[in-house]
Amino acid sequence: MSTMDSNEARGLRRLFPKPEGGDERRLTIMLAAFEGWNDAGEAATDAVKYLSRLWDGVKVASIDPDLYYDFQFTRPLIRRTASGDRRIKWPTTKLTRCSVPDTDIDIVFVHGVEPSYRWRAYTAELLAHATELDVDCLVLVGALLADVPHSRPIPVTVTSEDDTVRESLNTEASQYEGPTGIVGVLAEVASLAGIPTLSLWAAVPHYVGQSPSPKAELAILQGLEDILQVPLDTAVLTEEAEAWERGVNELATEDPEVAAYVRQLEEAKDTADLPEATGESIAREFERYLKKRRKE
Repeated sequence: MSTMDSNEARGLRRLFPKPEGGDERRLTIMLAAFEGWNDAGEAATDAVKYLSRLWDGVKVASIDPDLYYDFQFTRPLIRRTASGDRRIKWPTTKLTRCSVPDTDIDIVFVHGVEPSYRWRAYTAELLAHATELDVDCLVLVGALLADVPHSRPIPVTVTSEDDTVRESLNTEASQYEGPTGIVGVLAEVASLAGIPTLSLWAAVPHYVGQSPSPKAELAILQGLEDILQVPLDTAVLTEEAEAWERGVNELATEDPEVAAYVRQLEEAKDTADLPEATGESIAREFERYLKKRRKE
């Protein structure tokens, strides 16, 4: 991974400017994803786990599962260790921390299972950890099932209710109204607590919404790459996404009704995307290409 150029950090520094007369301190970003309702194809949690492994995240805290989970609904799992010993893996929330190499960014990863109850107490406990770990900003990641074709780029939406965040990252407020999950609740509670918060959601094709969903995971990572302004090594995942798409293509051709439905989704998507073929979208892709070249 190459050293992050000074101009690459400007997006984050617009949110957290350097103190006058002081040294530029490191930024701490909390990046959270939760299994369950907010995690179609497990794309969101897989993306967070991918980055935690990539940057060697070290566990710094966890949340007691007995307080928040119905184990008849979210059951513990039996696992075998490398030595063959039997272990029970309880549904819980784990926090890991790492320093992103060659940058001034620290990441606190939150990977958990959406709790069964006491959501307000759960989010309060998470925010207490955020305060202890000097978190500057919260980035929430989710994935939802949608009427989108697997053969086109996975749509990724970034929103925020914070005016400063929207201006700095050139994004918009969410227009969604309806049922929400722990991601939506945590976003509101964090905003009320004064923590700048943004949400990133990927749309997973509903007809292939099972796990894994490497193309959606890759789209999330590319979205995080733009937000964090940190080049990511996703070569292996890119190959997996391409193989996944080829596999879905083969399955679709075996069923004429599915093939016709996919063509309908493709036509709708292509029509909707025509206005997006602008200089801004081309420049965004070219910028990502240049960052990859610098890394190589």
